[in-house]
Amino acid sequence: MAEGALRHRAKAAGLDIVIDSAGTGGWHVGEPPDARAQETALRHGVDISGLRGRQVSAADFSRFTHIFALDEDNLEGLRRIAPQHHEAHLGLLLDMVPRLEGRPVADPYYGGPEGFETTWEQVDAAAAALIDRLAR
Repeated sequence: MAEGALRHRAKAAGLDIVIDSAGTGGWHVGEPPDARAQETALRHGVDISGLRGRQVSAADFSRFTHIFALDEDNLEGLRRIAPQHHEAHLGLLLDMVPRLEGRPVADPYYGGPEGFETTWEQVDAAAAALIDRLAR
């Protein structure tokens, strides 16, 4: 959902930036987003059905200037797999949102549909803040 929100916001702002998402583990490589995530994003006008899961690679740390984790566990996982010398800034996605700094994005996986809505609101707020920062 975070990738979808960021792509949507970047397109609306006329920004041509490289956006991708990946997991620190390989559990969902090649799979589409959770159906509940797809439904939630689509309700907000964003189609994420074409996205497929992939795992973070060492090359990502030179390919991207910023890599955001959704929680501290994944941020620590990124730090463990990052090459010793890399240029990418690592941080939490919600660090982009005033008053949400240091907080994890809500994980809706084991809950009901309302959790996916909360997650969408968080990742969309972060996407809006990041695009605003990049546009300046």
